[in-house]
Amino acid sequence: MDFSQEYQSKLKTADEAVKVVQSGDWVDYGWCTGTPDALDRALARRTDELRDVKVRGGILLKPLAIFEREDAGEHFCWNSWHMGGLERKLIARGCAYYSPLRYSELPRYYRENIQPDDVAMFVVAPMDKHGYFNFGPNASHLMAICETAKHIIVEVNENMPRCLGGMEEGIHISQVDAIVEGENPAIGELGGGGPATDIDKAVAKLIVDEIPNGACLQLGIGGMPNAVGSLIAESDLKDLGVHTEMYVDAFVDIARAGKINGSKKNIDRFRQTYAFGAGTKKMYDYLDENPELMSAPVDYTNDVRNIAKLDNFISINNAVDFDLFGQINAESAGTKHISGAGGQLDFVMGAYMSHGGKSIVCCSSTFTRKDGTVESRIQPTLAPGSIVTDTRANTHYLVTEYGKVCLKGLSTWERTEKIISIAHPDFRDWLIEEADKMHIWRRSNK
Repeated sequence: MDFSQEYQSKLKTADEAVKVVQSGDWVDYGWCTGTPDALDRALARRTDELRDVKVRGGILLKPLAIFEREDAGEHFCWNSWHMGGLERKLIARGCAYYSPLRYSELPRYYRENIQPDDVAMFVVAPMDKHGYFNFGPNASHLMAICETAKHIIVEVNENMPRCLGGMEEGIHISQVDAIVEGENPAIGELGGGGPATDIDKAVAKLIVDEIPNGACLQLGIGGMPNAVGSLIAESDLKDLGVHTEMYVDAFVDIARAGKINGSKKNIDRFRQTYAFGAGTKKMYDYLDENPELMSAPVDYTNDVRNIAKLDNFISINNAVDFDLFGQINAESAGTKHISGAGGQLDFVMGAYMSHGGKSIVCCSSTFTRKDGTVESRIQPTLAPGSIVTDTRANTHYLVTEYGKVCLKGLSTWERTEKIISIAHPDFRDWLIEEADKMHIWRRSNK
């Protein structure tokens, strides 16, 4: 069937398309690389006409036009599923708020729990001959958005990779209310946090030693996971698989080194499965129409039951800090919001349930403040306001440059002893003193 006539009938300018937005509406900007460009600028041009427009989205890769004006908070409110640096600046302006979640549940939030979007607008790849617009590397929860939104506007970008999968990775033209052809800007890139430091490399070596041949991998974003990826690419490991929420550049390097074939996966054999991807153009080019990749919704990738089906599942994630009880904070510095929960708890739980699986949370033992003060990332207790991303009962492996410890099944004094053993030596006596005050210290090697 030729869909060109229907395409032309729904084709509008960005300014025409956003006229559907009214004051008080909930508007969805999709997610990450799918965040609209031309439609965002068109909506910004209507600022004076609108009040209390509540916008959903997450992981912004460039500033939004609707928040360029100083008085933007009087007109628009950003509600983020996962925040980055750009969004933290909006928090400081009183324009943005975080929406707590367990990422695997996000599609269900749309289908069952939250007020439906009045308008959804996001970037897609050009329509194929069957009338489908591909979501690019953003299957995540976009179909749930489309199923519940009252109006759907797609912004076509010729640079958006077509990400294959077969599960909720695109929308048919019959479900779309308006089509906008944007200016085809380059897809937003997300770097890996700079080159790996010596500490990153030390942590990575400790982690890679825990990975067996045939393991299935999940990597987070940042210097340490990238360092792990580089070491894996240079290692003798083989027959690795990928099942992750976020596809990152490190996977491309591992795959091109011939380490990934997915042959040992218990489900989705020979496929690299992911919910969304953000990285460099190298990664987007690799994802484009690659049948080895499997783009899937996050309630599939992050379902702990699916993760648990995969033997030798190795989950590797970062933390902001953790305490002597084994509570992990990956979201905030006290009450100052940093990012979000994402799917860390999904993979912490799923990896432990996997036969031979390991959940590994890593960070450097210390960090340096702007004034040059060095502080420990291992604290007696989390700072007031810090978010417990992973409860102490769920923590499996913790890793710093000073070692790795497994906390499963240990009492409070055993946990304390092991955690202090991977703290920076300069802070160990202090941590022991604080642990003693809390009655969780008992040196076993007197």
